[in-house]
Amino acid sequence: VSACVVRQLFDPKRIEEGYDLSISGGAGGARLSHSHEKQFFYVLQSLTLWREIAHDMFRLWCLSEDDLLSKDSRYELRDTGQGLQRVQPAPRVSQAMRTILHTTQHKVGQWIGSSVVHLGDNNVPNALVFIDKYTQVSSILNPIVLVLQRLPELCKDHNVAEYVQNAFGGVAKLRRDILIDFFRSAFDGSGADNFFDAGSCIDGRLTSAWHWCQ
Repeated sequence: VSACVVRQLFDPKRIEEGYDLSISGGAGGARLSHSHEKQFFYVLQSLTLWREIAHDMFRLWCLSEDDLLSKDSRYELRDTGQGLQRVQPAPRVSQAMRTILHTTQHKVGQWIGSSVVHLGDNNVPNALVFIDKYTQVSSILNPIVLVLQRLPELCKDHNVAEYVQNAFGGVAKLRRDILIDFFRSAFDGSGADNFFDAGSCIDGRLTSAWHWCQ
């Protein structure tokens, strides 16, 4: 699922019947309230950010090891609400993430939501947790991508094609139905109980997608 797919299948200025991206805080578990246009750009920038992080993952992994093993960054065992965690500053990864975030913001041209990067706190205790979270992006997106790609092939079977047409209105409509559920429910700020801790922050965007996968 890429930023290109978002632009191809949805128009931020026009709401087609049945494909309204808007979400409302308190409805369906959402903790954010976005109009159709605002949610379009929120999803677009989140996917763009994940792409930039994935492209720089090797360097981020190396920096994470440097932060974890640094003699200058002491850690403390703390109950973060997610159990006893090794809470440790990660200055190298933090600086790299700020650079990646700046690059992403420049590419998308605007920024919706918080730009806070949690590292070395209760939300993301250390660099290892950070790396572990972002290596899961492919596990979240790949099943969706595979389904979208394989649908035409699967529909070469007459029985499958007939079912998809009768139940969903065809391959194109089914693809959009899958994506609107993902774009509305996986980017709804359900990463935590409040805006600052996760909702729309950098870490919270991914945590919300995790929740959608449960």
